[in-house]
Amino acid sequence: MQKRASHYLQFGSMPKGSKNSITDVPGVTVGHVTLVEGAAIRTGVTAVLPHQDNLFKHKVLASSAVINGFGKTTGLVQLQELGTLESPIMLTNTFSVPAVTEGTIQWLLERNEEIGTSTGTVNIVVGECNDGYLNDIRGMHIRSHHAREAINNASSEVAEGCVGAGTGMSCMGYKGGVGTSSRKVGNGTLGVLVVSNFSQSLDQQEPPGSIMMIVATDLRVNERQLHRIAKRTAFGLARTGSTAHHGSGDIAIAFSTAHRTAHDQSEQVDTYSFLRDNDAIMNEIFDATASATEEAIWNSLFAADSMTGREGNKRLAITAEKARKIRARFS
Repeated sequence: MQKRASHYLQFGSMPKGSKNSITDVPGVTVGHVTLVEGAAIRTGVTAVLPHQDNLFKHKVLASSAVINGFGKTTGLVQLQELGTLESPIMLTNTFSVPAVTEGTIQWLLERNEEIGTSTGTVNIVVGECNDGYLNDIRGMHIRSHHAREAINNASSEVAEGCVGAGTGMSCMGYKGGVGTSSRKVGNGTLGVLVVSNFSQSLDQQEPPGSIMMIVATDLRVNERQLHRIAKRTAFGLARTGSTAHHGSGDIAIAFSTAHRTAHDQSEQVDTYSFLRDNDAIMNEIFDATASATEEAIWNSLFAADSMTGREGNKRLAITAEKARKIRARFS
């Protein structure tokens, strides 16, 4: 059984989903491929799927927020321009973004013969963090087939810690990785998944690192509101002590499963209904985002085991005592 932060730390009074996971949002699934080989390969791929239908033909509304842009993502320009997501959200290490992009394109081409011929191309969204402290990142061990495997492995049960894109990540000077959490808001759910790789410990002098934060909800919000939601991840991140250092890529992507927009649309007008911005529930959504982000980060630490990797570099698992001290410093 994985250790979870709520066993040791308190995260307010908002109710959580049954799994306390991003997959508490109906239809959302997460898949991993984990590579731990020899003395230096410590890396992987994580896929987040908004729903189980054809993602290209049935897009969901989405947006992103760049808190600090020291990152190498793909797909965010079109995501922000059109406000729709038409691929799985893929997460990996910095140098594996091209391979994961290729594999995800292949996966979508296999399911959509019209892409690139009778219709347009497809926008692949990939985010990354640098796992080079523990992983032989120069070896570029992730190949395109690993991306397809991660997508095909997607499930409603989410492993945390040293798995997938989080395999070789570090956080606060300890072993980081994948973490997730969720909150119930009104008649819906909001969930967050992170790949934590930020902040050095006070007695070490390595580069700060990065974090990817994925927010999913089934609440009736539009792409502009999703941009506002994505920005609120920064407050959960700040509660853990991060100040988004110069070399830190802190990026959030938010999507809603409440509405779908068809790729093949005969009607000239799409009609949707959304929550009002001045309704009190929007503040609850913002609070839920910050709270779930903070807890997801701590879950990524508590679920991670100690790991030795490239050149004997080592990251220890965090202890409950150390976690309490760190959290008290920033509370």
